[in-house]
Amino acid sequence: MKKRHIALIIYFIILFIPIYWMVNTSFKTDGEILREFSLYPKTITFDNYMEIFTSEVWRNSFMNSIIYVFLNVIITLLAAIPGAYAFSRWRFRGSHHLFFWLLTNRMAPAAIFIIPFTELYYTLHLFDTHLAVALAHCLFNIPLAVWILEGFMSGIPKEIDETAFVDGYSFPKFFRKIFFPLVAPGIGVTAFFCFTFSWVELIIAKALTITDAKPVVVTLTVGIGAEGVKWGLLAAAGVLTIIPGAIVVYFVRNYMAKGFALGRV
Repeated sequence: MKKRHIALIIYFIILFIPIYWMVNTSFKTDGEILREFSLYPKTITFDNYMEIFTSEVWRNSFMNSIIYVFLNVIITLLAAIPGAYAFSRWRFRGSHHLFFWLLTNRMAPAAIFIIPFTELYYTLHLFDTHLAVALAHCLFNIPLAVWILEGFMSGIPKEIDETAFVDGYSFPKFFRKIFFPLVAPGIGVTAFFCFTFSWVELIIAKALTITDAKPVVVTLTVGIGAEGVKWGLLAAAGVLTIIPGAIVVYFVRNYMAKGFALGRV
């Protein structure tokens, strides 16, 4: 075995140590966690997972996160795909400046938008709803999505569009049957990044929700109270929060492989 392969194996082992430790901790009691250091549970317990599955608060928080995350991904793609197509196909005065300005919105700290978002959503009666968090995350995800998709679409020759129109294709038919399959890898990569940001984002999600739409990233703090930190419960919740992301990666893995090779990412 080459030294390069050995180095990669060691690297991935180190990379997965935190994940293994979280899984290991989730099957321990708090007493065992605090009492001794062990590489595996001496007594395996599922109480931490049972507490999550039997708690209405935890179940609702997971469902809330899934709802607003997928809602955000759908809204982001619906807005970013036509926007990226316009930037990739047409040039107008100030288009480069507009494209750069759009991307700078992604660089702004999330905390500065809490007050205006809160006031706006209270006025519109959207506070503590899934739509409120989904729309707030669009502020950061749409610029990123446009930037990624524009790179994919610019790599597709404009002659394909012209040939399709000459052959009698309407724009919706051309986009659905010809253009969409060509940019599918880029859409897969974009959906992955949008899902990831919306799933792990804490500041905005916590500020715009109270009870009805409280996400799982906020509920994780429930394990920290006056009686101490419930390490096993927090570890079990952490394991469960990884699963949706792993499922998304599994279904878009082929698109992601192509996307990383062909696009901006």
